[in-house]
Parts: sequence; C-alpha cells; structure tokens
Amino acid sequence: MAKEKFKPIDIKNRKATHEYEFLSTYEAGIVLSGTEVKAVRAGYANLNDAFCHFISGELFIRNMHISEYSLGTYYNHETKRVRKLLLRKEEIAKLVRKTAEKGFTIVPYRIYTTERGFIKIEIALAQGKKSYDKRETLKERDSKRDLDRIKKAYK
Repeated sequence: MAKEKFKPIDIKNRKATHEYEFLSTYEAGIVLSGTEVKAVRAGYANLNDAFCHFISGELFIRNMHISEYSLGTYYNHETKRVRKLLLRKEEIAKLVRKTAEKGFTIVPYRIYTTERGFIKIEIALAQGKKSYDKRETLKERDSKRDLDRIKKAYK
C-alpha cells in the first residue's frame, strides 16, 4: 500500500509577533471535524482574531476561522466554533499557573501539518508589548533589511 503524501500547510498569525513577546511555545493537537480537516488542508484557515482560554481545566481556542468546505454537504461545520486543544496535563497546569499571573496570555501562532499528516497548532505563552517595544522592533527590522541590501550590493 503506497503511503499518501500530504501537502504541507503552514498558516501563521503574523500580527501576534508584532503585538506580543513570546516566552515559550507549545505544540498542541486540535479536535476537528471531517470537513474542517479538509478545509484546513486546502489552506482555508485564519488565526488573526483567535485566542485561547480555559474552561474547567481544558484549553480551548475561540474565533479561529475555518471556511466552509466547498464540497461539504449538510454535514459542513460552523466557521467560528469553539475548538478544543490537546496538551499534556503538565503543560496545561503550567499554562494555568502562568496565565493566572497578570499580563500573560496564550496566543495561537501557527497551524501546520506534521510529517505524518496530523494538523497541529503552535501556541505561545506571551506577554503584550508596549508601544515603544513595537517601535523598537520595527526599527531593528528596518535596519536589518538595509544592512542586507548593502551586503547584497557589494557581493
């Protein structure tokens, strides 16, 4: 039996790196229905407004938009439903302790497929950046881009 190759997907929340400073990242599984899996594999997912929170000791993601699967029938899914994230007990306990402290939050950063074809979400324990930190990040990025241009010109 031939092994089926999956097209790798990598959907990122680029706004999150601008708004938050990541302290640690975790790989989490996600509970999806059949049409959601097909839509994510087609690249129809969006993490821009998504956030994570705890409900009775379990981690859930809200406002993650997965468009309806075009070939789905009446079994199609809701686009912005609450989805459960799967982590180890120790990781969940650590995240609960950290988010109880002021200023820490859990941000979904990217959706990707593993080599075996599973869909995973990378979440980050993050702290919000101040406006001057955001400006500093933009300045560093611009200066790095200028240096790269100069180096490329002299090669």
